[in-house]
Amino acid sequence: MKRLLGLAAVLEAATGLALIIYPPLVTRLLLGDEVSGAGEALGRLAGFALLGLGLACLPGLGSAGATTPALRALLAYNLLATLYLFYLGIGGRLVGTLLWPAVVIHAVLTLLLARAWRAPVGV
Repeated sequence: MKRLLGLAAVLEAATGLALIIYPPLVTRLLLGDEVSGAGEALGRLAGFALLGLGLACLPGLGSAGATTPALRALLAYNLLATLYLFYLGIGGRLVGTLLWPAVVIHAVLTLLLARAWRAPVGV
């Protein structure tokens, strides 16, 4: 459980850092379109949120069980990200080179986190 939470947290924090540093690159790779002005500002704001989510969800020295808020937060985020990115991809307007890999990564994380959430206590 700790490794799964750690992996998901690090991936979200890294994406957040990339958005903070240079949002146009992330949007071009993910959505295949440029962003500027207000879009850059919102991209950085999203980057702050992802970095915060990732840092908040890094497993500590305590237990990381199915009831941990970090697991629920990462599960909710990855499920919503999967659905939204998939929706963008099937619409065909905003498709960058990393969109489908991002959909797959978020979907896999969603399935793993959901499995961990549903696992009996003590497993």
